[in-house]
Amino acid sequence: GSDTAVVVDDEILGKPRDRDDAVRMLLALSDRCHEVLTGVAVDNGRVAYCLSRSEVRFRKIGAAEAGAYWDSGEPADKAGGYAIQGLGAAFVANVNGSYSGIMGLPLFETLELLARIGIPSGPGV
Repeated sequence: GSDTAVVVDDEILGKPRDRDDAVRMLLALSDRCHEVLTGVAVDNGRVAYCLSRSEVRFRKIGAAEAGAYWDSGEPADKAGGYAIQGLGAAFVANVNGSYSGIMGLPLFETLELLARIGIPSGPGV
């Protein structure tokens, strides 16, 4: 399994409860950097896990734009209130780390994890 958290100012931003919560989250991320943490765990007779850490910088976002984004329906079930692989990409100024980890499953790290516990994976498997 895997799960993702967005962290800014030592606050963990989970999935927004409602429109107001989503707007609050997006304004907290506006014009600054935040951390995206995605953990992956595999149980193949023994539990193994990995953690992907990435940094995302948002451009400046206004309350009206954040509200309109919520109204699109996209961010309702997303940690931090945005989806980097969708309309939320328009907020992103730059990324340092794992793009797939920010989306919710860090592919490179997951393939390494599977190899570490003896599960063949990757292209050609």
